[in-house]
Amino acid sequence: MANEFLVFDRVTKRFGALTAVDNVSISIKKGEFFSLLGPSGCGKTTLLRMLGGFERPDSGRIYLDGKDITDAPPNMRRVHTVFQNYALFPTMTIWDNIAFSLRLAKKPKAEIEETVDEMLEMIKMSEHAWKYPSMLSGGQKQRVAIARALVDRPQVLLLDEPLAALDLKLRQHMLLELDTIHDQVGITFMYVTHDQGEAMSLSDRIAVMNSGHVEQLDTAAKIYEAPKSAFVASFIGDTNFFEGEIVSEEGDYCTISVPGFASVCAFNDRKLAVGQSVHLSVRPEKIRVTLAPPPPEKGARINVFESTVKDIIYQGVYTKYWLESVGKRVQALKPHSRFLLDQETITWNDKVYIWWHPDDGYMVEDASNENVL
Repeated sequence: MANEFLVFDRVTKRFGALTAVDNVSISIKKGEFFSLLGPSGCGKTTLLRMLGGFERPDSGRIYLDGKDITDAPPNMRRVHTVFQNYALFPTMTIWDNIAFSLRLAKKPKAEIEETVDEMLEMIKMSEHAWKYPSMLSGGQKQRVAIARALVDRPQVLLLDEPLAALDLKLRQHMLLELDTIHDQVGITFMYVTHDQGEAMSLSDRIAVMNSGHVEQLDTAAKIYEAPKSAFVASFIGDTNFFEGEIVSEEGDYCTISVPGFASVCAFNDRKLAVGQSVHLSVRPEKIRVTLAPPPPEKGARINVFESTVKDIIYQGVYTKYWLESVGKRVQALKPHSRFLLDQETITWNDKVYIWWHPDDGYMVEDASNENVL
């Protein structure tokens, strides 16, 4: 714990009969961009509010830079929050909004002017300094809110769904802005979101939360490619679940008998034995969809199934297919890496083949998910 900058140590918070956060322990490094990701009601905002001093844990402790801040009031913590609704002062100019906390701390006038001008330059808003919040776009307001929270250099910046009110294009732009600002200031960012795309785009590490617990804490790539549970696999992107029993083993691979479907070959990364239950996740982009069967590969254990196309959604960079295969519904994704109009056309009710390599599935701990096949 001594080597970590921000630590939640076995923290629990209840609201009546509801346990919002249940014995959570998280360690965050100095300067890290760390995200709490999960559905509404999973406990992520409660964790954020406890760090900000707006809620007190019923048990457990919170440490910041080696100091126990569990009982410290909000104004005694160098922790600032950026809210979804910006919370700017409407009667103050942008310059005055950013300068507010420095004036409250009675900083010298020259220092205030220099610092505020630096922040305006950082957020590319110098030409808007004397405007009022009502004159700005949503993205501009969000940048001002971030600058105001960063102007006196907090130890941690908390961002609670900061992009939720913005449209898609602006959110994508602000993701780049946030990443750039974080790189410039080097302050620890703790970001709360229910949007997996935001978390994966920005974060050094992500804690995926569910019902007050941390289901998995890891880098975006590991959470996506190697989810620990069915909940993580389904919440981070789309996936297909295959539930069954191991009926044979051959080296590092095994054959899974899936009731009502067929036998599936998979890399046995969990080293399960014959007779054990297994829950396999296969991402849609790992599954190929073709009108002809795949060419034979020497020594390969390719999973191949005849299917019928039931639904198609064209989304520009890729097409999503929903297929009926041996009585089961499977989702596949075909990227458009080549000029689409020169490729074979697959349409509704076509008889096709779906196939994937055994290495492209991943075994998860449980299948407690409504999408399990």
